[in-house]
Amino acid sequence: MFFAGIWREWEGDRGTKKVPDVGRHLVFSFLTTDACEDVKPIHPDATPVLLLDEPAREAWMTAPWEVAKDLQKPPPVGSLKVVATGKKEDS
Repeated sequence: MFFAGIWREWEGDRGTKKVPDVGRHLVFSFLTTDACEDVKPIHPDATPVLLLDEPAREAWMTAPWEVAKDLQKPPPVGSLKVVATGKKEDS
């Protein structure tokens, strides 16, 4: 499984108050889509766009946008599995 995303330039401050890093940065942004049924109970607003097989990954990397944009949809029900819920107990 892979997230669909893009590299893009962003201008701003990525640093801390102590060590500012102001300027142009290359950042990775992953795409989201409507929340799928597996994710809605935890995050009702969105799900990352998932590339679940080799044809989808290949299309995302090589196809024209008119084709690749159709990959931006919720994954099929059952594609994701919740493995933990509740309060985080470790540091």
